[in-house]
Amino acid sequence: MRVAIDIRKLRDYGIGTYVRNIVSCLARLDTENEYLLISRPDDLDFTRSFGPNVRGVVSTAGNYSVREQFSIPSIVRRERVDVFHAPHYVLPPLVTCPSVVTIHDCIHLMFPQYLPSRFAYTYARAFMWTATHRSSHVLTVSEASKRDILRLYRIPAEKITVAYNAIDERFNREPVDEDIARAKERFQLHDPFVLYVGNIRPHKNIERLIEAFALVRTGALANTKLLIIGDEISKYPTLRRAVHQGKLHKHVRFLGFVGDQTLAALYRLATVFAFPSLYEGFGLPPLEAMASGTPVVTSNVSSLPEVVGDAAILVDPREPTAIAHGLRRALLDPVLRAQMRERGLARARHYSWERTSETILRIYRETAAGR
Repeated sequence: MRVAIDIRKLRDYGIGTYVRNIVSCLARLDTENEYLLISRPDDLDFTRSFGPNVRGVVSTAGNYSVREQFSIPSIVRRERVDVFHAPHYVLPPLVTCPSVVTIHDCIHLMFPQYLPSRFAYTYARAFMWTATHRSSHVLTVSEASKRDILRLYRIPAEKITVAYNAIDERFNREPVDEDIARAKERFQLHDPFVLYVGNIRPHKNIERLIEAFALVRTGALANTKLLIIGDEISKYPTLRRAVHQGKLHKHVRFLGFVGDQTLAALYRLATVFAFPSLYEGFGLPPLEAMASGTPVVTSNVSSLPEVVGDAAILVDPREPTAIAHGLRRALLDPVLRAQMRERGLARARHYSWERTSETILRIYRETAAGR
């Protein structure tokens, strides 16, 4: 069996984590079948890091471009592929071999107001229809996402398989003392702090997190800080206004992008991790925080309760007072934090890229066999 996987989103945060880990695990699990990795030119080194049954082929077509609608099917035909895997919702209609598509979430359809244009909504809806109806099988990353797909598109439930995400190995390894000390000194982390990590987009609900933090930072918590890690902050001036209105200039810091070693250190230095997102297909950052031993306060909506189980404090993300109450509980109660730490570490171990990849390999085989 020859499987082609489109890995052109390898450098993205969420889908990149997914692609990198399933490819790495499949290469270890399966030396019998052949894997063709459709990659960008600068990612060929990644494709060469595996065994002889894994090979890279270059595509210079951009994601979500007209060109990819022709170049990807051309590669698939030329290489005589048995199964094609699109790891996000764009499945070019001209791909005629059996195909598997991963739909991580339905964010574009659930929150169309956050898209840049009406065309973007039409594009997302059309290609998700193609992905759900023309693919041989659909993978998704949570039962919540599966319910969303079934509600939006009428396909048989048995056509969708849930294969959970997991975390990168870098968050399972304890950072060395030098990395911890370097991060602490670089960012002058001498007070307790709440950490947020993720995209800076409206549905991530960071504005309400800032409003909640303003309510928290009183009394014994007056010196607590809020660190927000995520790029493209300049696109959302409402966040700066929220800081200004709450007079939080000295207490809220936007750090932008940080490298993996620094991020792993910050997870472990944080007193509490906050993630009040309005919608997630899975939500990797809370799981990364739990694997780092950090108590988590997150939303009681979409996939997040499913992912964190009983290991986090769940709050109503639309109410700043509810977010503030959850943060205050975690910040003020050391016994609760210790309990959450143990539960979080156990919950993080529940997820495994190896098990996910075994499920994906089974789907490949069934798809190639026409089942």
